[in-house]
Amino acid sequence: MVDDRVATESGGNPHAGYEARETIQLVEFMNDADATVPAAIREAAPAIAETIDAVVERLRSGGRLVYVGAGSSGRIAALDASECEATFSTAPGLVLALVAGGEAAPALVQAGAEDDRAAGERDVAGAGVGRADAVVGVSASGSTPYVLGALQAAAEAGALTACIVSVPSSELAAVCDHEIAVVVGPEFIAGSTRLKAGTAQKLVLNAISTISMIRLGKTYGNLMVDVAPANEKLRDRVRRIVGEATGASADDVDAALAAAEGDTRVAIVSLLADVDAESARARLDESGRSIGRALESR
Repeated sequence: MVDDRVATESGGNPHAGYEARETIQLVEFMNDADATVPAAIREAAPAIAETIDAVVERLRSGGRLVYVGAGSSGRIAALDASECEATFSTAPGLVLALVAGGEAAPALVQAGAEDDRAAGERDVAGAGVGRADAVVGVSASGSTPYVLGALQAAAEAGALTACIVSVPSSELAAVCDHEIAVVVGPEFIAGSTRLKAGTAQKLVLNAISTISMIRLGKTYGNLMVDVAPANEKLRDRVRRIVGEATGASADDVDAALAAAEGDTRVAIVSLLADVDAESARARLDESGRSIGRALESR
C-alpha cells in the first residue's frame, strides 16, 4: 500500500519562485496544471462507469445515493448532492451528503472533525444507511479517518460502497466495492488538494449524479426534463425545453404545460404523441417516467 498522506502532500519546492512571477505567468502555470485533470479522469472512466451502473441499480430499487467527505471533499460532495433536487426534481434525501463536522459548520470545525473515525460511523448509522443504499466516500488521500469510519460502517450495513481518491490502492479502497482512483499528481500549491484533486472530485461527482439521472429517465436527449420550476428563470427554462423537444409554438407549449400542471415530461409526451395530458401521464407511468419509452408505446 502506498503512503497516501505523502502522495497527496508531495511536490513541495520552496525554490519555485512563485513570488517573483508575473500574475499572468501564475495564471498560466495553474491552467497548465489543471489541464492534466481530464486525462486522469479519462484513465478512470471504466471504473466511473462501473460505479454508476451499480449506483443506478440501487436507486432503481428505491435506495439512496449518499456521499461522505471531510473538508474540501465534503463541501464539494455536498454541493453536488444539493443540486440534484433542483436540477432533476429528485425527492428530498434521495441524494445526500454526510460531511465531517456537519455541512453547516465553519471550515475549521469541519477540518478538525475529519480525524474522528467514530463520527463517520455514527453519521452513517444516524442516516439509516442500509442494503438499499449506495455510499460514495470522497477523500483525496484515501485515508481520511471520518470517511474510513463511514464507509466501513456502510459496508457492514450491506450498502454498496465506492470511493473517489487521488492515489491507487488506498486504505479507503480496501473497504469499498468500487474504487475510482483519479491520480492527478502533485498540486500547484503542495498539499492543497482543493485544487487538482478537488477539480477531479467535482467532475467525477458530476458524472455520477448526472449519468445516474440519465439512466433514471430524467433527461430527453441532452435536455433536462425534470427541472423544478422554482423561479422565473427556471420556468422560462422549462418552456424552452418543451419547445426544443417538440418544436411546438410558444402558445402550444404554454397550453401543454398548463394542462400538464407544469410537468415537463407530460407536456412533451402530450405534444409529441398528440394525446391529452391524462393519456400522456399514463404512458409515462407505464414506462417508468421515460419519455423515450412512453413515445414508443404509441
